[in-house]
Amino acid sequence: MSKVFGSSYLVSSVSRMQGGAQKVVYKVDCANGFSCVLYVWDLAMNFFQQEIEQNNINARSYGSDLFASSNRFLKEHSIRTPALYDLNNERTDYTFDYALVEYVAGQKAEAYFSHPNPAVKEHVLQQIGSLVNAMHSIKRNTFGAPEQHYNESNTGQCHLLLLENAKLQLAYAVQHIDVINANQEKLLDKLHELEEAIKPRSDYGLIHDELGPDHILVNDRLESYLIDIEGMRFFDIEHEHSFLEFRFNEHYRYLKNDYLDPDRLRFYRFHHHISLISGGLKLLHRGYPDQEFSRGLAKYHTELAMRYIE
Repeated sequence: MSKVFGSSYLVSSVSRMQGGAQKVVYKVDCANGFSCVLYVWDLAMNFFQQEIEQNNINARSYGSDLFASSNRFLKEHSIRTPALYDLNNERTDYTFDYALVEYVAGQKAEAYFSHPNPAVKEHVLQQIGSLVNAMHSIKRNTFGAPEQHYNESNTGQCHLLLLENAKLQLAYAVQHIDVINANQEKLLDKLHELEEAIKPRSDYGLIHDELGPDHILVNDRLESYLIDIEGMRFFDIEHEHSFLEFRFNEHYRYLKNDYLDPDRLRFYRFHHHISLISGGLKLLHRGYPDQEFSRGLAKYHTELAMRYIE
């Protein structure tokens, strides 16, 4: 802290914040009243370490390099995200990468779903809709990470990556959920049926890739900030909208886009259900602190996936 900010920035307390499954997050408070956030990318504390080590994931969404490039790209395009003060990936003193990032005082977007002031709720949700639209309006004719030196494939059709990922996640789920195991072939048939309806495209928008209301911070001035941005990439925006639809539920009307491809929406929604069954199970099996959430996630998306074949 003193190296980055100066000798007057003496740490008075450090507290663990509720973070995601792929990095550890702390709030750092200083005696002079300044606060910031410490991000730690330690693969040993990543709940998807096995998939990352085996490269068994549909897109890379872990690492300080992705965070830095996504942070830079968003800033260049005037989309709010907490400022990056310092990034250390030298690994001379520690085995992990870490960064000091702006602390945004406020609440996550989901807190405004039930805000007692209708005008405040309306303002925040309309602003989030504008933010999402601005991000998705940034276009490119190839898919992949914003900066291309990560060697991500950008040929062919991007949805085929998720076709293969769905098969991989289904293979995990069948080992642990009886109804999925008993209906594996029907689920695979439905997956292929939905994929075959998709027509080729070469126009991709910038997506967050896991944009729930918990990944949007709203500060005290009611300004929205994107967080957990490592998975950002150019992709079919239907992939994001099909996720937004069930994460924002009735509030999705503020984010709705009337020009989406319905065939892509159906395919991606089904993919999300299968992927989140597997994701919930993996968190459950690997000791994620909120076991009730992990169990509920797998159960909820199992029920939704089964509706496709009933």
